[in-house]
Amino acid sequence: MGIFERWLSLWVGLCILAGIALGYLAPGVFTAVAALEYAHVNLVIAVLIWVMIYPMMVQIDFSAIKDVGRNPKGLLLTLVINWLVKPFTMALLGWLFFRFLFAPWVEPQTAQEYIAGMILLGVAPCTAMVFVWSQLTRGDANYTLVQVSVNDVIMIFAFAPLSALLLGVSDIQVPWETLILSVALYVLLPLLAGVLTRKHLNSRPEAITALLSRLKPWSILGLLLTVVLLFALQAETIVAQPQNIVLIAIPLLLQTYGIFLLAWWLAKRLRLPHSIAAPACMIGTSNFFELAVAVAISLFGLHSGAALATVVGVLVEVPVMLSLVAFANRSRSNWAAAKKLTEN
Repeated sequence: MGIFERWLSLWVGLCILAGIALGYLAPGVFTAVAALEYAHVNLVIAVLIWVMIYPMMVQIDFSAIKDVGRNPKGLLLTLVINWLVKPFTMALLGWLFFRFLFAPWVEPQTAQEYIAGMILLGVAPCTAMVFVWSQLTRGDANYTLVQVSVNDVIMIFAFAPLSALLLGVSDIQVPWETLILSVALYVLLPLLAGVLTRKHLNSRPEAITALLSRLKPWSILGLLLTVVLLFALQAETIVAQPQNIVLIAIPLLLQTYGIFLLAWWLAKRLRLPHSIAAPACMIGTSNFFELAVAVAISLFGLHSGAALATVVGVLVEVPVMLSLVAFANRSRSNWAAAKKLTEN
């Protein structure tokens, strides 16, 4: 794990401070950037999101799906958590905290947007950072590739209807055409670009690794510039109400740790080997925050609370996931001993 990934929360925090300062000092510049949009898609953000997402999609090898039958319990755990549990618990927590517990401190319209951002985070399963978490927990790399590839295929078809369902249940109006356009722009097209790139490179691992090493700094730069832009556009609101960042982070922390503990318990019940259980739990816990940020901006706008909530998700996720990696690694010996005991 490189220095940028390991300290991503620090870089995001610094970019948050830079964005707030720049937005407060030069609001006109960022207002002009916000006006550069077509069909509810901000062109600057679209370029930055593509810079982030494209390298991730190049990593995905869909030929790995042929191994889907290998240890199906691990894949089943990932799919159940990602598509039948996490989106609904995230919506429930958003609704509980911002409709009731935090209602005295947040305006109703802003609360609705925070809930929307949380829902979009919950519906977007992680794609790229999963490979990092798997490596850090000594996970089965090939099996992780299978899990991520299957998840991406499902995401093409399930992200839009599930997002619309949960947003609708929360009384948040969603323009279907914008949601479908977002999925096509930020999931389908980058996936196709990744497939074509791998085909052009003849799936040679050394060529793909070399390309990814060249693209990696740009991907991180795209994320950090997006954070600066988002917080610059909301600078006045944040300066007036800084406590809202903390309010958003609280349910996100509960969701992340809660989902991991549930997945960990289920993995033990299924008697999965640690090399499959740990990555499966990480995949179920982490989010594709780049997609959530892009869709939140397309649906609700750059200035929205939904966009702010998804970016707070970036700030929260990395340190939390590193703590879960440490927990998983400490449990390896006990996991193996317990598995051997049950087998005997």
